[in-house]
Amino acid sequence: MRRKHITALDQLLIAMSHGLETLTTQPVAKRVYPGEISENDALTQAERDRSARYMRVNHVGEICAQALYESQALTARSEVVKTQMQQSALEEIDHLAWCEQRINELGGRKSLLNPLWYAGSFTLGTMAGIAGDKWNLGFVAETERQVVAHLETHLGALPEKDQRSREVISQMKTDENIHAQAAITAGANPLPAPIKRLMGLASKVMTNTAHWI
Repeated sequence: MRRKHITALDQLLIAMSHGLETLTTQPVAKRVYPGEISENDALTQAERDRSARYMRVNHVGEICAQALYESQALTARSEVVKTQMQQSALEEIDHLAWCEQRINELGGRKSLLNPLWYAGSFTLGTMAGIAGDKWNLGFVAETERQVVAHLETHLGALPEKDQRSREVISQMKTDENIHAQAAITAGANPLPAPIKRLMGLASKVMTNTAHWI
């Protein structure tokens, strides 16, 4: 039986389907939830609210990661880079599921602006992919570097007793470092300083907004 050729339109429709799934369904992690390592400590309501806000920001970050990797895979020039992007997206689903689970445990809620975050990130990822594979990989490396720094600040800002959230964030930080290094090893071009600063500014706007909305 002859296999149907996958057109660019087919790929776009598949990407759109993945986006809708990301925004409307509950993700399922393949790895064990890191928070199971620690017992649920008795947090005050104020501490639970504080942790939930940080985990909401991290959940938004994972929504953005799905959009970025999906669009970067869509616009990648080589099959090797496309496959790397798709594999990273699959691994990031664990993060998405873990963040959502921890938000639920804390009695919090996800960002009301998730569709906006997804659309904006998909646009950025598309632009990175169109620029070429080395810049595409460079965008991954810089994004993950900034995410790692962002997660590090959360580890210091969480309530001292909230060990479950710390376990989740620590594992996410380890994984993001691996993704950054993989992009560098694959031949990422370092991004110009102005682009890095612009990415940092956009990230700051997103995190500050998602902290509350």
